[in-house]
Amino acid sequence: MANAHWYVVQTYSGYENTVKATIDKTIENRHLEDMIEQVAIPMETVTEMTDNGPKVYERKLFPGYVLVKMVMTNESWYIVRNIRGVSGFPGPTGPDKKPTPLTEDEVRALGMEKHEIVVDYAVGDEVRINDGPLTSFTGIVDMLDVEKNKVRVVVSMFGRETPAELELDQVERVDA
Repeated sequence: MANAHWYVVQTYSGYENTVKATIDKTIENRHLEDMIEQVAIPMETVTEMTDNGPKVYERKLFPGYVLVKMVMTNESWYIVRNIRGVSGFPGPTGPDKKPTPLTEDEVRALGMEKHEIVVDYAVGDEVRINDGPLTSFTGIVDMLDVEKNKVRVVVSMFGRETPAELELDQVERVDA
């Protein structure tokens, strides 16, 4: 998808599901799959303790907002902002002011897109840091948390063992 980015769409309270369904139907009817790639409502799973035991349900992370991944053109912008229940895009408004897309870090933090990283090292392995201020240092993997995309490497600096917490893709295994 060329130049598709995530945008935040503001909706009237309680209209999130209706807006999502309407945009999905519009994409299908007008064959806009190449312009509007995905529509999502960020949800979280909540466990509530009641007298009858735990009750698990999903609730909206951001009530009143829907996320849309689309190529920003005049046509796609017009279509989305004129859906019934949409109050607009957050941010500066005006005829020539287009909405600002979310950054990659914001999208990753929301869990909208996951980048799968293959880890070929384990705790105790010797690794080389390939990105960041400690580039080219080697160390031993002390902790590995694939869920949170974190690895802790113990590096020897100035004669002392120093732990460095990095992202999984900043480290590569040193072949023996």
